[in-house]
Amino acid sequence: MRVSGDGNVAVDNSGAAVASVGGLRAISRYQWLVFVVVWLGWTLDAADFGLYSLVLRPAMTELLGGSPALADIGKYGGLLAMSGLLGWAFGGFIFGIIADYIGRVRTLAFSIAIYAVFTALQGLSTGLWDFALYRFIAGLGTGAELMVGIPLLAETLGETHRAKIAGVMMTGGALGTFIGSWAYGVVGPYGWRYVFFIGIVPALILGIMRGRMLEPERFADVQARRRAAAERQQVDDRDREFMRFVPVQLFNRENRFNTMVGLMFGLGSLLAIWTTNIWLPTILSLMVQKSGVADANAAAPFVSQGMMLWSIGGIAGYAAFGFIADAIGRRGTIIFYSAGSIITALTLYLGLDAYYPWYPLVLPTFGFFVFGVFSGHAVYFPELFPTHIRSTGVAFCNGAARIITSFGPLVAGLLVGAFGGSFNRVTAVMSCFAALSIVAMLLGRETKGAPLPR
Repeated sequence: MRVSGDGNVAVDNSGAAVASVGGLRAISRYQWLVFVVVWLGWTLDAADFGLYSLVLRPAMTELLGGSPALADIGKYGGLLAMSGLLGWAFGGFIFGIIADYIGRVRTLAFSIAIYAVFTALQGLSTGLWDFALYRFIAGLGTGAELMVGIPLLAETLGETHRAKIAGVMMTGGALGTFIGSWAYGVVGPYGWRYVFFIGIVPALILGIMRGRMLEPERFADVQARRRAAAERQQVDDRDREFMRFVPVQLFNRENRFNTMVGLMFGLGSLLAIWTTNIWLPTILSLMVQKSGVADANAAAPFVSQGMMLWSIGGIAGYAAFGFIADAIGRRGTIIFYSAGSIITALTLYLGLDAYYPWYPLVLPTFGFFVFGVFSGHAVYFPELFPTHIRSTGVAFCNGAARIITSFGPLVAGLLVGAFGGSFNRVTAVMSCFAALSIVAMLLGRETKGAPLPR
């Protein structure tokens, strides 16, 4: 621990102090604390955000009134999904910039409070417009949590098992979906509104964070350099560039190629999963009904089971990513996961015409690939950018891609009618956008074995 020039406390969390100890014992207790907080925040974040897709059909049925056609559910459900994804995109980018100026820890606390409160408020919605507003604001906090948590964890870990631990941290995305699916199976039969009230739970982890989390040493050094440059009457070209508005620096000569590679990777992985994330519960419900379960409420346990199986596969995929990436490299691992996402998505949506017996077997395999590739966001993105723009860079690659992706579920919903009412075919087409991630890796640089840029 040391005190920086501005009086802020920073922790020497680069791992150098414990480098002589092998294996996971080389990770300090404080590093584990940061891991747990970021992982838990991401887990509950994903659980909250995924509640919408689980209750989409009954919520749209009530809010639209009567017995709306599947095309209407697709159109308005996609619109509400878009509002949440837009909130995620803008929240990640806005709070990513804020985190590069005021610090990762305070920004993370703000994000958790926002998404917890506004997820719960969705359960009080009286119409589509207030539902969309609550969903957008909840998305602001949801997007911010992960985009700030990734740089915080990467900078806290330094070079100590960074890829493996970041990959394990990302299991929270699938575990959160599992928890949300389980909660839906328990609470769902009482009504869709009660499901959203679960969203207040993440606010509890704010108590864990307060007084225990400190800014990484790398960020304290950035603050000291900014202050010193501001105090000098004359600065050289390097300091002048260092002091420019952070988002502008993403497109200077040093960073713009990495920015575009990261954006393309983010776009491919997000387009592949979010249409599935929004429409898979509806697809499962329809498939179960083909198997003889006529009532949508009676299908809820089967939908819950299917989503949990998908999430279990995702947990394994997330956790395995860092180990594979340390063995064969970041680029090869992302290509492997992206190709697997396309193959299993086409099998699931176009090759199977009933829930049983194959859906319970294919779902976890699909989850392994389509979830697991997101560990690349936690591993690869931070390795592309220096400390003073890292949070903004991670947020831009994910957030700008998410702005484009936010239209995916809406477009898919609108195309349902054009595809003869088939959610399966539309979702299969959208899943093939994972090919963009493959192209990005063919263009991008390999970062395996390279130190985290300063």
